[in-house]
Order: sequence, then C-alpha cells, then structure tokens
Amino acid sequence: MKAIGVLIVEDEPVAADAHVAYVKRVRGFVVRATAHDGAGAIRALGAPSSGIDLVLLDLYLPDMHGLDVVRAMRTAGHRADVIAVTSARDLEVVRAAVSLGIVQYLLKPFTFAAVRDKLERYAAYRQQLAGDVAISQREVDRVLATLRGSDSGSLPKGMSPESLDAVVTALRPSAEGLSASEVAAAVGASRVTARRYLEHLADCALVVRASRYGGTGRPEVEYRWVGR
Repeated sequence: MKAIGVLIVEDEPVAADAHVAYVKRVRGFVVRATAHDGAGAIRALGAPSSGIDLVLLDLYLPDMHGLDVVRAMRTAGHRADVIAVTSARDLEVVRAAVSLGIVQYLLKPFTFAAVRDKLERYAAYRQQLAGDVAISQREVDRVLATLRGSDSGSLPKGMSPESLDAVVTALRPSAEGLSASEVAAAVGASRVTARRYLEHLADCALVVRASRYGGTGRPEVEYRWVGR
C-alpha cells in the first residue's frame, strides 16, 4: 500500500517539528508539507500533485480558525481527511469539528504513543475502505469503529488527565510563570509530582522554562504557559 501523505499545520515551530518527527516514526506515513497558518495550509493542499491524504491540523492559527481551514478545503474540493490537533477542550468546538467530518481529535499535550495510535487506526480505516461496496451493516460498523481508539497512550505512565488539567489550570493565567513549588501549592500536590507534569508540558512545547534569580541560593526554574 502506498504511503499516506500528511500535511502538518501548526504555527509553533517547536511543536511543528515535534509533529513532523512523530509522523516520520510511524510506518506507512510520509510528511508531504508543513504549514504555519491557514493560508499556507490551503496553498499546500492546492499544489499540483501534493499527495496529501491527511491533515494534522492545529485549530488555533494566527490568521484563521482551523475549522475555517476545513471549510475552505471542502469548498475548494480538497478531500483530505483531517485530524484536529489542539488543546481546545470546548465541547462546542468538538461538536463543530465532528459536523465538518474531522475524523479524529488529538488533545495536547500528547505523546508519540498517542499519535502513533491515531495514525495506525487511521491507516487501518483507509485500508478497510479500499473496496467499493460494504458487505453488511456489521462491516460498516467495524470500519467506523476502527477510528475509535483508546487514549491509554496519551500520557506517560503514572500521570492522570485530571491532575494534568489541574496543573494547566493553575499555570495558564500566570503571565510571569510559576515554579514547581508554586504549582504544587496551587493544586495540592508534592513538588516532585508538579515538576513531573510541568516537564511533560515542556516536552510537548506547551510551556517554556526559564531561570528565576533571587535570594542567595541556586536559581529556581519557572514554567510559563505558551500553549493555547
């Protein structure tokens, strides 16, 4: 089976590079292009022989919302499937994404295992659609169920989505950034636990680290939210 061509749409360069690296590690997929805004994504899709079958699309772009990119794609006749890649947890956005035919929804922050799971399920879904006619209702149900994957690989072992959300909620409003100790106090966790979640967010390019100087001891690491 020929490789599935992927367009990465992500305005944060570090995150875009990470997404490219993740896709390249999954057998059967190849990155055809990268775009950092909606206009660039639409240009890439319209390029002659673009070979793009799937778009990994950040929903919050500097020039337009990702859902508007999907609408523009469909209006222009582009049939590539879309996986929304975003930190947006607004159910209205999720509902709109589903109504536009977005096949999967990948929430930031995520690990390589989560990306691999989504891509492998998408590849299986495409393979099952290779025929022209569905034999039965059961076969149709099986094809659609292929896209519904477990999210067990979305966080490292020992981390919970609830604790991660609590850390993000504490960190997001702080323009100056917070230390692991400050986050720990805000969420009622140990400093070691808070630091583990903060480092995970940093690895996902959703926070940046900086040194905070003051006092006579070693500088403290602070974390500032840069995701959306």
